[in-house]
Amino acid sequence: MIQRIEGLPANVVAFEAVGEVDANDYHTVLEPAVEDALSSNDKVRFLYVLGSSFDGYSGGAMWEDTKVGVGHWTRWEKIALVTDDQAYHHAVKAFAWLVPGKVKLFTLSELDSAKEWVAS
Repeated sequence: MIQRIEGLPANVVAFEAVGEVDANDYHTVLEPAVEDALSSNDKVRFLYVLGSSFDGYSGGAMWEDTKVGVGHWTRWEKIALVTDDQAYHHAVKAFAWLVPGKVKLFTLSELDSAKEWVAS
């Protein structure tokens, strides 16, 4: 599931993935939050935490992730990924140049720094 992280500015949408993330999580939690942020901001900033309780994505969730990312392609201002999983670090490093906004990786111990960076 995807859980909202509160307490950040209106142009920042922040989430933590817990357990397995499926397509319904995108439809009911993530997409509405992104749409709401974009309704009052030209660009949006995104914080995503993949912690120790994250188990992975269903196939449908991976497709929804792609749709959300591409659907708002030019409207991502900053993306902060917070995880200790090196596979995600390597994947983001390989493809970050494709994203129009700034992308930065953080470890779980750097969550506060990630929040500060994405909000500034």
